[in-house]
Amino acid sequence: MSRVVVMGAGSWGTTIAKVIADGGCDVMLYSRREEVAQEINESHRNGDYLPGIQLPPGLFATSDVATALQGAEQIYLAVPAQTLRENLEVWREFIPKGATLVSLIKGLEQGSGLRMSQVMVEATGLPIEQMAVVSGPNLALEIAKGEPAASVCACPDVERANEVARTCSSDYFTVFTNHDLIGTELGGVLKNLIAVAIGIVNGLGYGQNTKASIMTRGLAEITKFAVAHGARRRTLFGLAGLGDLIATSESSLSRNFRAGEMLGRGYTKKEVLKRLLQTAEGLSSVAPVLKIAAEKGIEMPIVTQVSDVIEGRMRAGDFGRQLNLADDVEVES
Repeated sequence: MSRVVVMGAGSWGTTIAKVIADGGCDVMLYSRREEVAQEINESHRNGDYLPGIQLPPGLFATSDVATALQGAEQIYLAVPAQTLRENLEVWREFIPKGATLVSLIKGLEQGSGLRMSQVMVEATGLPIEQMAVVSGPNLALEIAKGEPAASVCACPDVERANEVARTCSSDYFTVFTNHDLIGTELGGVLKNLIAVAIGIVNGLGYGQNTKASIMTRGLAEITKFAVAHGARRRTLFGLAGLGDLIATSESSLSRNFRAGEMLGRGYTKKEVLKRLLQTAEGLSSVAPVLKIAAEKGIEMPIVTQVSDVIEGRMRAGDFGRQLNLADDVEVES
């Protein structure tokens, strides 16, 4: 079996490590906090991020980067999008040259607007063929509890995609494969923006008609954006697009939904960030997405309204009243 490492012991990193261990493969989990690694090794728990979840004996943890990455063949990256480049620049001397790097991150880099696979190539100097992404409806606590779920792995190298899918699958978590790295990655990024929008209208107390309208029109917006970047339309209607959007758009387990809900209830961006404790990638991805959309001439009225609410340019109570600004052509089949 390949040596598998997960870098990042937050809720999703720990969950993926658990899935891999439950699938029969030993896995090393890197935590920057020694006390978290110690808790995982001694009591098989990560109480800060997965309270009540017993971790399997095949899951080990360390706070030492060199120890974690030594001999690694598959390296899963589960850190906030805005810290990925900085982390990789520190870690790259320890990354084996032939390893597959797997992004579990759903965000764009602020400033550059790069997808995570692009950041991974730049920061490590490794070829894009060694980069993969796992994405889909991934609410960590549900999966950690063993509730059945599925995701997709995309990688330019077919065999690497298959290897990652085999490693990540267990009796309750199934990973499929495709070759659309761009679409799979952008689906995970863009659905967060619509989840924030759904959270806003939920915080306002609006009902299912409003939510369904925004979700559907939001899917049209993000599909248009992704296709303009070379994604396959069908990817956005699969697990990495529509599937992830459904899971993230109305669950209290979703940080992006909770962030939007607080905005809808009148909290400011600063107050939301203070109360979330964990990163909501949707909040940091809005600006780079809209910048890129403007450069390509892509209209995204719902995402624009999300940005206006986040930055205080629009009252939350006015959100969603301008759906008529959206392209009046329905999503193409």
